[in-house]
Amino acid sequence: MFRRDVLSAQPARLYRAWMAEYRTPFFTSFLCNDPDLVDRVLVQEPETFPKSRRLHEGLSPLLGQSIFITNGAEWQRQRRIIDPAFESGRLREVFPAIWEASVAAVRRLVPLADGRPLDVEPLTSHVALDVIFRALFSIPVEDTTATAVFHAFRAHQASRPLVNSGSLLPLPRWVPRWVPRWRSRATRQTAQQIRTLIRSLVDRRAAEVAAGTAPDDLATRIMTTPDPQDGSRFTPAEMADQVGIFLLAGHETSAAALGWALYLMALAPEWQDRVAAEALDVINPERIHFSMVAQLKASRAVFRETMRLYPPVPMYLREAAQPATFRARPVPKGAQVVISPWHLHRHERIWQDPDGFDPSRWECPEGREAARKAYIPFSAGPRVCPGAAFAMTEGTLILSMILRSFRVALVEDRLPMPVAQLTVRGRDGVWLSLTPRESTPR
Repeated sequence: MFRRDVLSAQPARLYRAWMAEYRTPFFTSFLCNDPDLVDRVLVQEPETFPKSRRLHEGLSPLLGQSIFITNGAEWQRQRRIIDPAFESGRLREVFPAIWEASVAAVRRLVPLADGRPLDVEPLTSHVALDVIFRALFSIPVEDTTATAVFHAFRAHQASRPLVNSGSLLPLPRWVPRWVPRWRSRATRQTAQQIRTLIRSLVDRRAAEVAAGTAPDDLATRIMTTPDPQDGSRFTPAEMADQVGIFLLAGHETSAAALGWALYLMALAPEWQDRVAAEALDVINPERIHFSMVAQLKASRAVFRETMRLYPPVPMYLREAAQPATFRARPVPKGAQVVISPWHLHRHERIWQDPDGFDPSRWECPEGREAARKAYIPFSAGPRVCPGAAFAMTEGTLILSMILRSFRVALVEDRLPMPVAQLTVRGRDGVWLSLTPRESTPR
């Protein structure tokens, strides 16, 4: 059941429980919903509960030794080099890339907006990858290499279940990384294809940096930023690992959230009209300015609520580096610790109407208190996603741009079923219909 769909395999009582313990022949696992435990694992004692080796076994074919799966000194060095590129002041500088990708996405949707059913997931993947390529490498997704990466990512996602043999039974720490792991042939092939394409982009940029002709984008900033402690920079091989997680985290997660946001807008036409009216009032293509994103309050609330109900990464995996105690229960060294946004965001003892779609909850005291305790779509603590502000800006603007021009509606006989792949996606896609709005955008 876990291999088929890790979400549906969860017992209903976990949406009320503060903790659960699983024992299998391969490992002991603790699911933590108690906000104090979540804070302890992610914020207070991150070194006691590092990223799980099972995560490394599952994602290393694609991500190598990227910041998403490393621990200790290696992770700290990576974070010191990467963080400056995502400082708050930098978001304004990459905003044009987000805007250009949004405009291109609306243009691509025009011939498709004729009321016929269509799967919006490939469309949201397209625009999300376009944003990342423009922000990272100053190239649109129509670039030959970018297009090849887009198709390879789709194939890789389809080939790789969230739970596989390598993640269930990882090899001991002393086994070298080059020892073969248990992975499907399709997973290995698609991961290698993606990494080869990424390395070609990195090598091209390294040559441009050496020649002094590189554009001032995220890739250039990261590749030229020295570690403040030892002065070292990422080698091309190390940079290829980091680009892998930027593409995965910045494209897969944003695409998943945007697809579910459009579905929820089709379910809640009153909120859809509210977001569209706001976008028509705020967005003027003739006067592009970063500050307009702050005025898209309804769209931001919708996107935030979407990530509560459909968190792109449904579970964070940690590992007990030493014996611990959770709620008077012993946690052995090596036990898997699961922090699940999927459960936390719908927890019946934390949220009012936990399964209901209500973007207005973020303005009430109860909603803000619940969010303080149990809203972690970007994780928390030292390992919080450095691109969180980037993702919120991207999702808010693209959602507004689409609804400004199009009305979305449900396809009644094709309602989506969420499943955990690399991110939370629709089992058979997210099918909607689009039609042009009556109001003509400026």
